Amino acid sequence: MLHIRRIYDDVIPVNKGTLDQVKQILRSRFHGVVLRNELQPQDVERVRRLVEITGFFSPAEVDVAAELATERLAKGEKSGYEFIMAEHYGRLAGYACFGPIPATADSYDLYWIAVLPDFQGRGLGRRLVKEVEKRIRSAGGKRIYVDTSQRVQYASTRAFYESAGYRLETVLEDFYGQGEGKAIYCKKLY
Repeated sequence: MLHIRRIYDDVIPVNKGTLDQVKQILRSRFHGVVLRNELQPQDVERVRRLVEITGFFSPAEVDVAAELATERLAKGEKSGYEFIMAEHYGRLAGYACFGPIPATADSYDLYWIAVLPDFQGRGLGRRLVKEVEKRIRSAGGKRIYVDTSQRVQYASTRAFYESAGYRLETVLEDFYGQGEGKAIYCKKLY
């Protein structure tokens, strides 16, 4: 019998047949990842670089991501934008931006979630989403909405949201451009 020490737990007894399952669990953990809620001035450029590196977003979208961070730094809570930053030994590995939807009782938008490519598929995005949901729930939020593109490039993004319990509510055809619809997902927190 093998024994493997997990980063966050004690020793796990493992039969050779389950070794692949344990390896998958271990890959999904990140030793050294720290989540923080407060933005720092250098985060504006760090967010910009991270969003660019993913390869998913246009230059205009990259600018918007940086603008939201700038607005949060300038206005604080009054900006309506909340951030969760995931750092791995000081390097920005991912982040999420969310906030209450104006003129609604308890609905929130998840505006951005971005994870460095070398951290994708390893559980960091799910960890960020869970933290967003926890914070929204503690603030009295009941629903979270997420918008994404219908482009083929975003198939993995849509699959990610669906696997996290978000349900496709509607598609707005040709929203972003000819043949590029906007998919709107929702997750109820109650």
